[in-house]
This record gives sequence, C-alpha cells and structure tokens, in this order.
Amino acid sequence: MYTLFTSPGSCSFASHLALEEAGLPFTLSRVNFGRNAQRSPEYLKVNPKGRVPALATPRGILTETPAILAFLAQSHPETKLLPVADPFEFAQAQSFNLYLCATVHVAHAHKGRGTRWADDPAAIAEMQRKVPETMAACFRLIEEGMLRGPWVLGETFSACDAYLFTLARWLEGDGVKLSSLPLVAAHFARMMARPAVQKALAAEAAL
Repeated sequence: MYTLFTSPGSCSFASHLALEEAGLPFTLSRVNFGRNAQRSPEYLKVNPKGRVPALATPRGILTETPAILAFLAQSHPETKLLPVADPFEFAQAQSFNLYLCATVHVAHAHKGRGTRWADDPAAIAEMQRKVPETMAACFRLIEEGMLRGPWVLGETFSACDAYLFTLARWLEGDGVKLSSLPLVAAHFARMMARPAVQKALAAEAAL
C-alpha cells in the first residue's frame, strides 16, 4: 500500500494517475495549499522541500515526479508503466519526463511562483508576461518532435502519457490554446476517454 501526498491541480496528479492506471493499492493524502499546509511542520517531516508529490512507500518517502514514476514502473514491471526492460527505451522515457519536470513545469511556475527567482515586482511581472510564450514554445517542441503518437512512446500507453496530460491541463490557464496543438489536443482527448483518468479526476475533485 502506498500513500500519495497530493494537491488538486498540481503535478502530483501524474503520480496519482499512474497509480490508478497500474491498479496498485494506494491512498491519497491532501496537502492543502490554500492553508499553506505544504509548509506545516507535519508535512515538512514528510517532504522537507515543502512540495508535492511525495510518495510513502514501505522503504521510505520518495519525491519528484520522474523518480516516483520510475520507481513504480521498476517495482511493478508487470504494469508496463515504463519500458524498464530496455535500457535505451527507458532512458528515452526518462528524457521526456525530465523535460516536463525541469523545463515545462518551471516555465509554468513563472506565472504563480515568481518569488522563487526574484524579489523585484517588475521582474516577477515580466516572468508572468512571458508564460504564454514559453509554455507555447515548450509544447510546440512536444508537438513537433516528442509525441510519437498515438501515445508519447508510440503504440503503448505509459506513465509519460499521465505526466503529459497533467501538464497539458495547465495550458489554457497559461494562455495557450490547446486547439493550437493538434497532436497534443488529440492526445488529451484520448486521455480523457480513459476510465482511470475519469476515476482519478473524480477522486481529486473529492479531496
């Protein structure tokens, strides 16, 4: 049994969806960002970074979405969450997930988390102004060269798809029309049709 510490609408949804798709036993524990619970002494004992996701496992706590997805895939190879049997294919999947984590998520964070990088209100405002441009550029790269189709890695669904869907949910709020990215939009629609996605969305809404 795993416990996933999550916050609705955050990147932790990728881990939530991977757990759901894999049919693994887990519980959700909400970290209420509206009440600044991520900075509470109780949660900082779970994740000193003060962020989600955090996954409680029998061996301890894991943080960072790519690490959690890789752990689930390697611990449960029968779920085929990632191509763990082939080192090159696994590295390609990791490359995609790390791009989402290190580049796309950071571009998004400039909208609401500018104080991580600057104190000057003008600098923060400039970061916010650039978000539609930077997010569009990130997803254009995915659209034109990273999404093999129909799924990220080709013919087989993987945890990469859960992660892409999670960040694609942010596009409209970041000023990027999903319709401007036909392949990403088609992927989003395929994801929305998956029972596990609907179940995870309902569970998130109920938190």
